[in-house]
Amino acid sequence: MMPDRIDHILEQWQRELPSVDVSPLAVVGRVLRIARLLEKHREALLAGYGLSVWSFDVLATLRRQGPPYRLKPTDLYGLLMLSSGAMTNRIDRLEQEGLVVRRRDAGDRRSVIVELTPKGIGLAETVMPVLFERERDLLARFAQGEELTAIAPLLRRFLLSLEESI
Repeated sequence: MMPDRIDHILEQWQRELPSVDVSPLAVVGRVLRIARLLEKHREALLAGYGLSVWSFDVLATLRRQGPPYRLKPTDLYGLLMLSSGAMTNRIDRLEQEGLVVRRRDAGDRRSVIVELTPKGIGLAETVMPVLFERERDLLARFAQGEELTAIAPLLRRFLLSLEESI
């Protein structure tokens, strides 16, 4: 198998710090590099629709809730792992673009609910199939069906372990 950038980095660390076990980098380094490359891929694709990764994440999170495509801001920032201040700024920008609207919560007049507008729904529904198709293409470049079947549960276990410990 052809060496990658992480192999080169591992070799360098093994040479420079031979007493340190750098083997975790073989997994963590690759996962981080893959995440960065996938993020760049998403950024490029989404830019063609006037979206950023963060704005798309908000639209997609609301859209996958099902009708009426709404959440309280606290639920939204919890799902997106953001601070309330960051979420407020994002909602403000999406509201200015006409993609979401804030509505008073009928159950609690002190709070609001963030809801996708028809424009936001349409944009999310336009982008999702394209994004999934492109990501399927990326996965097809390296994996046959059985490889994908094997890697998904391993990644799930790793993710659950991280979420539990961090």
